[in-house]
Amino acid sequence: MGDLWLSAIRYDAVDPRGTAAFWSGLLQWPAAERPDGTVALTPDDPRALPLVLCPTDIAKTTQNRIHLDVTSRSPDHMDRLVRAALDLGGAHVDVGQSPDEDHVVLADPDGNELCVIPPDNQFLAGTGVVGAVNCDGTATLGRFWSAVLDWPLVWDQDEETAIQSPGGGPKITWSGPPLMPRTGRDRWRLEVTAAGPTEIALAALVTRGATVPEQVEDAVGTTVLDPDGNEFHVLGT
Repeated sequence: MGDLWLSAIRYDAVDPRGTAAFWSGLLQWPAAERPDGTVALTPDDPRALPLVLCPTDIAKTTQNRIHLDVTSRSPDHMDRLVRAALDLGGAHVDVGQSPDEDHVVLADPDGNELCVIPPDNQFLAGTGVVGAVNCDGTATLGRFWSAVLDWPLVWDQDEETAIQSPGGGPKITWSGPPLMPRTGRDRWRLEVTAAGPTEIALAALVTRGATVPEQVEDAVGTTVLDPDGNEFHVLGT
């Protein structure tokens, strides 16, 4: 579409300050609290996506449909990342991974899953400290976002898809079926910003298979549902 860009990843946290301290320490990104109670983490790499932690009083109860893949530069660096995550209040977590997996699955203090990826992973080579925004979703969803953001598909095989900005940076991946069950509102949501009139951007999104619900609690900008039914936010400039 060319008139929308991915501007942030928003996620709900019972303790935004404490959770932001975890991610700030792990990624080495500064955190700043905003007047609206959210806490924003700003990357030092212009290709990376800011994180915006939003306060909620609803505790996490199920596995997230989106998580971050954190890359490592060497086996020693990978070990240091895992130790740092644990020292910052994170924990090992079981999401059904097999014992021979080469990545490490952790959770932040609010229970949000993340993966620390080994240094020999070629798919995420050169992407930055956050190598991927790893999403549950169909191949249709990957193609939807490729068209919306004008980012090329860098993987489209066996119902799995991935896109990446032409300028590089993190990839966004969709793992294909079977999809995870939806139990309540998703805690992680993408945020896009419209370069032109929001109404025109929304009309184009609907044409591509998105829907605009009548009312969403705690909406930021305009909340839209993608073709898989996931919420994302459209902001104006």
